[in-house]
Amino acid sequence: MMLLTDAMPQVKQPYPLPPVRRPWVLLSLFAAFNVVLLVFFSGLFFAFPCRWLAQNGEWVFPAITGLLFALTFFSLVSLNFSDPGILHQGSAEQGPLTVHVVWVNHGAFRLQWCPKCCFHRPPRTCHCPWCNICVEDFDHHCKWVNNCIGHRNFRFFMLLVLSLCLYSGALLVTCLIFLVRTTHLPFSTDKAIAIVVAVPAAGFLVPLSILLLTQAVSVSSADRTYKVKCRHLHGYNPFDQGCASNWYLTLCAPLGPKYMAEAVQLQRVVGPDWTSVPNLHPPMSPSALNPPACPGSQPQPPGTYKPGKGPPGCG
Repeated sequence: MMLLTDAMPQVKQPYPLPPVRRPWVLLSLFAAFNVVLLVFFSGLFFAFPCRWLAQNGEWVFPAITGLLFALTFFSLVSLNFSDPGILHQGSAEQGPLTVHVVWVNHGAFRLQWCPKCCFHRPPRTCHCPWCNICVEDFDHHCKWVNNCIGHRNFRFFMLLVLSLCLYSGALLVTCLIFLVRTTHLPFSTDKAIAIVVAVPAAGFLVPLSILLLTQAVSVSSADRTYKVKCRHLHGYNPFDQGCASNWYLTLCAPLGPKYMAEAVQLQRVVGPDWTSVPNLHPPMSPSALNPPACPGSQPQPPGTYKPGKGPPGCG
């Protein structure tokens, strides 16, 4: 295979990043602690102030808060165990000096080489240093759930933030209504628990509302919150297809099969063994600027790249 050094001046090959040990046990315990914290405060709420309201005929508050708790717990657990869009690792046959270019809405993107996963990352794909994986459409690593937020679980993340905002607001309003309706009664355990639940609910409501607003703006403009997000020329974002289309592609569009399940489609059988299909086109050639489709996928015309379409590194 013809390398970039044959066509261009010598380029210093980047050195792989040193391995960094991460406190995985502490991160996992912190994510589990958040689940326990949600269940603990919810149990206090339903056992004391909410019980008093239900006993006095106010069934609308337990019904609404109960549904919101179920939705919040479901989204939190689903996000903990979801696949953010992990891309399988490449092979040593590829090299960091080989040029791969893809076109997105008439804009050329040079695929960056990942020294950890050994393949050229598709646009908007980043390597998470906490999980040590490459994630498609990487948004950020959420330490609250100890999982990356990417193409395949971003809708679960939005559902979690929205449900947490609604649930925190419902807890705060219900506790305040309970305190107002029991002003004529002496101070009791129910009132103490209502205050204990209302204070953290109010504290979480403000930052969660700001986070929800920030994510809504990012989705509307097809942007990402990652600090090294792509800098688009002249302020033009080639991934922006309009506000309505951006929301549909983010929350409602089919995700497609997982890349880890499609890894076998990148290989072909030669005799009894499995071998990978090499990339034969030289760099900086017309075939490099208009890359061929990978085996097992249909060729896409320029400007039709969408997250979740086509295996990684096929640029």
